[in-house]
Amino acid sequence: MDKYIWYGQFENNGKVFNITEPETPRHWYNYFFNDEYVSFTSQVGFGEGFCQDDKGNRIPVLSNRNIFVSENNKFWSICALPIKYGYTDYSCRHTQGSSTISLKYNDIKSSVRIFVPNEGKYEIWSITLENTSDKTRTVSLIPYARTEFDGTYKPQGYNLAEGGFFKDNNAVYGKSYVPYFSVRNVPAYVYMSSSEKAVSYDSRRNAFIGPYGDENHPVSLEKTGHTTGSPCNSEKLCMALENTLVLNPGEKKTIHYTVGAALSTNEIVTPCAEMVEKEFNAMVNKYENTIEDVKITSPIENFDNLVNNWLTYAADMGSRWARVRHNGYRDLTSDTECFAAINPKLAWEREKRILTYQYDTGYAPRTFIDGSVRDRNFSDNTVWINFTVNTIIKELGKPELLNEVVPFVNGGEATVYEHCKRSVEFLYNFQGLYGLVRIWGGDWNDCVNYAGLKGKGVSVWLSIAWMRANAKLREMAEWLGKDEDVKACDERAAIMDERIEQYGFDKKSGYYIYARTDDDIIMGNQDCDEGKIFLISQLWAVLAGLRHGTEAMDKAEELLEIPLGIRLAYPAYSYQRDYIGSMAEKTPGCQDNGGIYLHPSAWKLAVDSILRRPDRVEEGLKKMLPFDEDYAIKCGEPYAMFNSYFAPETGYREGTPGQSWRTAASSWLLKSTIEYIYGCHPEIDGLRIEPCLPASWKNASITKKFRDCVYDIKYTCLGTGCDVKEIKVDGKVVSYKDNVIPPISGKTMNVEVTIG
Repeated sequence: MDKYIWYGQFENNGKVFNITEPETPRHWYNYFFNDEYVSFTSQVGFGEGFCQDDKGNRIPVLSNRNIFVSENNKFWSICALPIKYGYTDYSCRHTQGSSTISLKYNDIKSSVRIFVPNEGKYEIWSITLENTSDKTRTVSLIPYARTEFDGTYKPQGYNLAEGGFFKDNNAVYGKSYVPYFSVRNVPAYVYMSSSEKAVSYDSRRNAFIGPYGDENHPVSLEKTGHTTGSPCNSEKLCMALENTLVLNPGEKKTIHYTVGAALSTNEIVTPCAEMVEKEFNAMVNKYENTIEDVKITSPIENFDNLVNNWLTYAADMGSRWARVRHNGYRDLTSDTECFAAINPKLAWEREKRILTYQYDTGYAPRTFIDGSVRDRNFSDNTVWINFTVNTIIKELGKPELLNEVVPFVNGGEATVYEHCKRSVEFLYNFQGLYGLVRIWGGDWNDCVNYAGLKGKGVSVWLSIAWMRANAKLREMAEWLGKDEDVKACDERAAIMDERIEQYGFDKKSGYYIYARTDDDIIMGNQDCDEGKIFLISQLWAVLAGLRHGTEAMDKAEELLEIPLGIRLAYPAYSYQRDYIGSMAEKTPGCQDNGGIYLHPSAWKLAVDSILRRPDRVEEGLKKMLPFDEDYAIKCGEPYAMFNSYFAPETGYREGTPGQSWRTAASSWLLKSTIEYIYGCHPEIDGLRIEPCLPASWKNASITKKFRDCVYDIKYTCLGTGCDVKEIKVDGKVVSYKDNVIPPISGKTMNVEVTIG
C-alpha cells in the first residue's frame, strides 16, 4: 500500500500545519471567522468571504483572491499560482485564525498573512516583500479580489452595480443595494483599502482581467504591468489596488489591506500597521481563551495535534457558522452540543441564540437564509435541542439557567426549559403511521426527502432519537422539581418504546428499520432489494438505551463494516425511487448512498465506548482519521475532517474524501474523544470518569477545565479491558459513587486512573 503523502507537517505542538508543497491533491483549506464575517483560503489563496445578518441575508464580499507583484512589465502571483511557475521557498502556514503564504521569486521574498479580526465585516491581508538582490527594486504590489456582490457574471446577463475609488478612504469600492438587517434594500459597499496610499486601482473586471484573460493572467498586467484606474458602471465588478514599493537591497516592507463590506462610507476600515497588529494579537488571544480548555495526549501524536487544535477550532466555527453554505438549525445545535465540551459558557450563549429561531409550537426550521426562516419540511431539527441544552447545563452545573427566557421566532417567549419541553411534545404529537414520528420531507438524512410528504411516512430513527430527547427532558425536569413533567415523560416513553418495538424493530432481520414511507414501504430490512440496513437506527438504539441496541449493532458491523470504514447504508441504491428522494439519485457509494459518512462514524465511537468495546473504538478511530494508513490511503487535509469517504463502488473515487471542515464529523469526533473515549462525562455533581481507550493504548492523559476546576487525568491501562479499577486524586485512592469526581473551585486535581 502506498504511503499517505503529507505535503507538509504539523509544527508548534500541532497549532500550525505548514504546507511545503503547493500542489496538493486538491485545495487544502483554512477558515477564519467572527460573529459577522467568515472567510477561508486554500494553500494558494483560493477562497471566499462574506458577512451575514441575523436572518441570513449575506453580502458576498469576495469569491476569490490573488495577489501580484509587477516589475518592468513582468508580473507574478505571490499566492503561488499557477503552480510551480519557478518560485522557491514555498510554504503555507495554516493555524487557528490565520494563514500565511510565503515564497521567493525573482529575488523577492513575499509573505501574505490572511485573518479575520474579532469584530467587523472584513478580513485583513498583511503583505510583506523583501528584496534579496544587491540592487534597488521598484515594484508594484497589486492585490485582487473577485466579488459576486453585484451578482454572478453570466454572458448577456445583468450586473448593474457601480464601482470606483474613494480617495478619503484610500479604497476601491463597489456599491449596490441589498437587504441587510432590513426588509427592503439599503445601500451597501464592498471595498479593498490599503495602509499606504494607492497609486491606482481597478473596479471593473473587464479592465483588469479583461474579456479574454483569467485570474492568473490579468490583461492589464499582461499589457502594462499596472492597473488601469477603471471605474465601473453596470459591468462586472472587481477590486484591485496598486501600491508602489521601493526596496533597497535587503530591505523589507509591509502593506496591510482590508477587504470587506460596509453599510456606509463611514464603516470602511482603512488599516494601519498599529491597528492590524493589535487586531491580530487580539484574535490570537481570543482562541487561546476559547478553545484551549481541553488537551489530550495519546500514542498517536498527530491525533493529539488534530484534537487539541483543529477539531476544537472547527467545533467553534460550526457552533457559530454551521456548514457555512447555510445556517442549518440541526447543524448549529449539534455542533454547539459538542463545543460545550471545551467552552460551555460560550456554547450556552450560542444555544440561546439558536433557540430564537424555534417556533412556539416547538417545531424548529431547517435553516434561516436570504432573509427568511425556511422550514423545508424537515422533521428532526427540534429533536437536537434537548441534547444540547442538557449537555451544557451539565458542563456548567447550573440547572437554574433553564429558567432564562428566550423568544420564539414567530412571537412570544418562554424559558429555555419550556423551549425544550415544547420540542419533545411537538415531535411526540407529530405522528404518522403506527404513532411513530413523521419523517415528512426528511430527517437527519436530508436526502430521504420524498418518503413522508403525504404526512403518513415515519422515521424509526427519529422516533428512537425522540426517546433520547425525552429522557434528557425528564432529567432536566427532575433538576427543577417538575414532578408532573417527569411523569409525563415516563408515560410517553413507555408508549413510544412499545411502538418502536412493534413497528420499528424487525425481528427477522435482527435490527431496527430506518423508515416506513407514506405507502408503508419499509426502508431498511433484509427483504428490501437495496438499502437493507441503515447504520443510524442501530447507533441511536444504543444511545437511547433501547432493548435491542447491542444485537442491532452486531448486525450493523456484520453488514456495513468494510476496510475503509462503516457504511451509512447497504446495499447502495442503484436507481431512482419516487418514495425515497435524492439519496437514491446519488452514485452508489457516494455519501449517504452507501458511502462512509463520517458523522455517524463519530457517533459509533461513542456507541462502541458505551458498549465497552475498546477494540472497535481503536479500529473505528483509525478508519476515520484523515492520515491513517492502516486501512486506506486518503488525500485530504491531515488537520481537518471530512463529511465522507467514497466507497469502492465509486471507482477512482474510492477512499477519497468529500468536503472538509463543513461537517459534524469534526465536532462529534471531538465530543466522542473527550466524553466517551477519554470518559470525561459531565454530570451535575461532577465529572464522571468512564473511559474506553483503544485496546492497544497503555498510557494516555487529558487535561480538562471543568467549571472552575482543572482535572489533570492520567490513564494507565492494564490488559485490554476498559473497566475503571482504581482512581487516585492527588495521590490518594478515592471512591466516588459512579466514579463522579466533584470539582473543587480554583484547584488543579491530579487524577490517576487505572483501567483494565
